[in-house]
Amino acid sequence: MSQQPVPKTTKKQSGLNSVLVALGPEDEERVTRLAEEAIDIAGPAGATVVITHVFTRDEFESRADALGFDREMSEVDADDVAVRYSPVRALAAKLDEAGVDYEVRGAVGHYGEEVVKVADELDSDLVLVGGRKRSPTGKAVFGSVAQEVMLSAPCPVTFVRGDTK
Repeated sequence: MSQQPVPKTTKKQSGLNSVLVALGPEDEERVTRLAEEAIDIAGPAGATVVITHVFTRDEFESRADALGFDREMSEVDADDVAVRYSPVRALAAKLDEAGVDYEVRGAVGHYGEEVVKVADELDSDLVLVGGRKRSPTGKAVFGSVAQEVMLSAPCPVTFVRGDTK
C-alpha cells in the first residue's frame, strides 16, 4: 500500500487567516508581549496580522497635528496616522523581523466598539488585546475595553497581559 504525502498546512487548512492586534493608548509598554503572541500564533499559520490602533477624536486630531499632517490641505485618515504612530511602528518592526505579514488599520471612535467593528469588517479569526496585571479584586473583571472586546467580538479573543510580575 502506498502512502500519500502529508500536505503542507496552508492558510485555509489552518483556519487562521487574520489576527487582529488591538493597540490602545496605554499599550506602548505591552508592544513586546503583543508582538510575541502575534508571532507565535500568526507565524506558523501563515496568517496576516492586522495592527489596529483606535484613536478618540481628540487623540486623532492631536496626533495628526503632532505628526505634521496639514488636515486642511489634504484628506488625512486614521490609517495614515496609525502607520506613523510609534507603538504601531514598534510592533510592525518586530513582525518584520520575524517575517510575519501585517497591515495597519486605524480607527477613530470608542476603543472597544471600534476594535469589534474592525474585527467584524475584516472577518478576523482572532483578536489579541492587551491589558495589565490586576489586584485580587480587579481580577474578577478585566479592563473595560478588554472586557467589551471579549464580550462583543465576532471571533475568539486572547487577553495578553503586558506585565509578567
